[in-house]
This record gives sequence, structure tokens and C-alpha cells, in this order.
Amino acid sequence: METELKSHPRVRRHRRRLTVASLVTLIFALIGFFQVAPSSFKQTVLATQPGLWHVAKVVDGDTINVTMGTGKETVRLLGIDTPETHDPRKPVQCFGQRASDYTKSLLEGKDVRLEPDPTDSDRDKYHRLLRYVYLPDGTLINAKLVSEGYAFAYVIFPLTKLDEFRALETDARQHNRGLWAGCNVNESTDIKQTAGNK
Repeated sequence: METELKSHPRVRRHRRRLTVASLVTLIFALIGFFQVAPSSFKQTVLATQPGLWHVAKVVDGDTINVTMGTGKETVRLLGIDTPETHDPRKPVQCFGQRASDYTKSLLEGKDVRLEPDPTDSDRDKYHRLLRYVYLPDGTLINAKLVSEGYAFAYVIFPLTKLDEFRALETDARQHNRGLWAGCNVNESTDIKQTAGNK
């Protein structure tokens, strides 16, 4: 008798309605939860996605501090060099603060993907990670800084993206963007330096 009731068409329809109603209720409950969830919870969810690091601080134009869970790292952006702002042996260089501020506007408080270069070492002599830095939308920040004239291509070490960065630097120079418009540039060595305002 119980088996007959379970297989009765009216009982099966009732169970389907209950299942669909339960599923709809669960979906709306989850949507509501995420809409009112505190930002710290949302940040925790985002931080647990593989490969995303949170930019806790921009140190200067080409160096950032990142965190993932309890992990903390200082990252030097690969293939680029921005004018100095923190070197105790030198004054703040032309466009140094602007480069630092621009990197901060692009990265501070954001989540990024870090990518090593297969031809370069993992860390520099200061033990900083050497990485390409990508926003979740795919923007390569290293390239953007060179393209907009906030950084030079750093040509001392071979990198897979070195030719791309050189071409971006040439284009920024030809179009007088960023530091190319505002600074004199010392090109007496492989490492270019800004040398005062124009």
C-alpha cells in the first residue's frame, strides 16, 4: 500500500513541486546572503580563489606588498624600472612620485595574479618575488606602466616579454607620454634614469 502511494502520480507531482520550491528558496536565500554579506566575508571568498593575491600596499612605482591568507610577499614588477622615491642614496627622481601614485591608483586594495618569467630567477638579491602582475581582467600592469610613460623597460636581464616592453617604451617616447614629456633622461648606461625636469 505504501509503495502504491509513493508511485501514485499525484504524490510524485507533489514531491516535484516541493523539490523545485526548495531549490528556488535556497537560490534566493544564497543571493540575499551574498548581497548583505559583510565585505570581509566577500574578501575572504575572493582571496581563496587560486592564484589571486591581495595588494596590501604599493611601496613605489615598481614594488608592491601582497598577501594571500597568512602569506605575505614583497613583489618587484618584472621587466620595468620606475624612477626612485625611496633610495636613501638618491633624491626622489623626476616622475618618481607620480609613478608611485599611478601604480597605487591601479593596484592598491586590488586582487592580482602573479606570474614568474621562465627565463628569470624567482627572487632578486633583496629576496623580493620577481613577477608579472595581472589584474583579474587580464591587464598586465608591468606593460601598462611602460606604455603610459611611468616606467622604463628594464633591459639588464633577458625576459620573454623584453621585446614587448622595449616596443612599448619606444612608443611612449615617440608620443611624449609621462616621464618622456616631463623629465630629462640619462641614457649613459643600460639602466635609464630620469635626471630632473625638462
